Amino acid sequence: MKVIKRDGRAVEYEKSKIEIAIEKANNEVREKEKASKEEIKNIIDYIEDLGKKRILVEDVQDIIEQKLMEIGKYDLAKKYIVYRYTRALIRKQNTTDESILSLIKNSNKELMEENSNKNAVVASTQRDLIAGEVSKDLTKRMLLPEKISKAHEEGILHFHDADYFLQPIHNCCLINIEDMLDNGTVLNGKLIESPKSFGVACTIVTQIIAAVGGGQYGGQSVDIRHLGKYLRKSKEKIILQIQKLNSEDMIPKEIENELIQNRLKEELSAGIQTLQYQINTLTTTNGQSPFVTLFLNLDKDDKYIEENAMIIEEILKQRYQGIKNENGIYVTPAFPKLVYVLDEHNCLKGGKYDYLTKLAVKCSSKRMYPDYISAKKMRENYEGNVFSPMGCRSFLAPWKDENGKYKFEGRFNQGVVSINLPQIGIIAGKDEERFWKLLDERLELCKEALMCRHYALLGTIADTSPIHWRYGAIARLEKGEKIDKLLKNGYSSISLGYIGIYETTKAIKGVSHTTPEGREFGLKIMKHLNEKVNKWKKETGLGFALYGTPAESLCYRFARIDREKFGNIKDITDKGYYTNSYHVDVREEIDAFAKLKFESDFQKLSPGGAISYIEVPNMKHNFQALEQIVKYIYDNIQYGEINTKSDYCQVCGFDGEILINENYEWECPNCGNKDKSKMNVVRRTCGYLGENFWNEGKTKEIKSRVLHL
Repeated sequence: MKVIKRDGRAVEYEKSKIEIAIEKANNEVREKEKASKEEIKNIIDYIEDLGKKRILVEDVQDIIEQKLMEIGKYDLAKKYIVYRYTRALIRKQNTTDESILSLIKNSNKELMEENSNKNAVVASTQRDLIAGEVSKDLTKRMLLPEKISKAHEEGILHFHDADYFLQPIHNCCLINIEDMLDNGTVLNGKLIESPKSFGVACTIVTQIIAAVGGGQYGGQSVDIRHLGKYLRKSKEKIILQIQKLNSEDMIPKEIENELIQNRLKEELSAGIQTLQYQINTLTTTNGQSPFVTLFLNLDKDDKYIEENAMIIEEILKQRYQGIKNENGIYVTPAFPKLVYVLDEHNCLKGGKYDYLTKLAVKCSSKRMYPDYISAKKMRENYEGNVFSPMGCRSFLAPWKDENGKYKFEGRFNQGVVSINLPQIGIIAGKDEERFWKLLDERLELCKEALMCRHYALLGTIADTSPIHWRYGAIARLEKGEKIDKLLKNGYSSISLGYIGIYETTKAIKGVSHTTPEGREFGLKIMKHLNEKVNKWKKETGLGFALYGTPAESLCYRFARIDREKFGNIKDITDKGYYTNSYHVDVREEIDAFAKLKFESDFQKLSPGGAISYIEVPNMKHNFQALEQIVKYIYDNIQYGEINTKSDYCQVCGFDGEILINENYEWECPNCGNKDKSKMNVVRRTCGYLGENFWNEGKTKEIKSRVLHL
């Protein structure tokens, strides 16, 4: 049996620790109040007879108190409670030593794997992670109400990003890059004026991205259409230069035009290369590359649409090629994320810019990106607007400025709290009335937790992050001015995340939410969540939003906690994971088109953020099939991502199946790379998170490998 400590570590069960704790309490009571050796043994036997593979340390202590009371040892139980309380005080005095030391020694597996974008071995990243441990500790002990901290520990809800909660910094944002480029900005106390060429504009954008990444903890997005103006400036400058050189018409006009186009293409290529390489080589203050998304949208009313078409084409070409790793092999860079907008003129129905979408599809087939947004469906859901997610999933609600004009860039998210829906379903059983009552109770707890995020930001002065609040990324406030007005009246969002519509429906209805009965119930949950969020909006004036779960790892955390509490429940906790938000469970037999169509009704009920993804076979040479999927996305769903079922080694460029070796490690068969962070491995397991075991042949096996690989 494993005992789960308060910091999440799993340690071997030792009955001697129970004996020692009770004996210490025994020493402080009269003889007749002492527990005999036989009574202590009975308590230990009871705990062991539960047959649990994992048990929370708090549950062990609760059982001891309960059993002492049952045998009439009230004074002893009181002494044990005091002993337990004293130990808790000692822990509260210092709760971070072990986690920090294990991080430095590279033995803190949970922290090292928590964020795949962070290399926890590197000193600069460790500094951020160490600060994060201190923040989590103070957040749990001092900054949050005890009931919120307890709800987080018990998996009732998840208080996201506690490792940054200590500081008054926000989550994600849409950078107002137009304002910063047109009106200039300030970086590290130095004035950066409006650029005069495309190349300089690209350099400034990357510097802005790095600065923004250092002052927040979530993703950021840049709409590249604001670069079109600067590509035209470069073209005009090149025309003047060439014409000056050819003032006496020594070169024919067609040659002159060719020279102009060649020079422009060179600057375009160099500028996009700067964007790609700078983003991937810069490191923010939290020890990682900036989490940034480039929004690739061709607006038919944009006077620089032709320049922006050229920019999008170059971005897609360079992403398709990849970026060289330390061994000189072209690999898929993690950033920037790309989000490509499908509209009337590029939805593969004979539009002028269909060639760009064909290039995007080709890029997706090899590099997984871009993701796709349907302008048609988005306009239906957001009052006729098309705009970028913040990072890659969180969406803002429509908001108008004092002139009645919609504004999205220069807005942000205050933070996220997610609710564990399957746990409510498990507790309620088949009792729907109990389910709705418990759901409302826990939603109120989530609201209180979200208000903690809001209150933590109130009173923040603009000087905390000048790039955000003073120099244009979000606002241009005065020195010393508070950001409070940007937190209110729906200007910024504050998000309720949710997990496991599938498992919740299974728990209450006994069927998947893909069945007619299950779908009706799943949509009812989504509508109920929206009603609550909208009610909170009216009550507070804050921009509450319903957000399709932002953290994939949370699907495993909630499932692990519930399995420890309730055991293995078929199709719910036995899988080792919960499905993300409203998604169809990965084990269900459903084709890509049906999945997208089904999830579209749920997606529009998740206006604060949602994405649907499908996995398709390796289609590096089957572009027509991918094009059909992209066309389908345009007509049927707002936001879709295509994952191709193929493995890939980022060290040597090997494009084939990566297997587990005899030491139970992923290993590239071409170069021997065993570093999981440097390979893309398509999951081929159930997500089992249990212990390894010894099989009949006394060979150590990995259960998930035996069953599913």
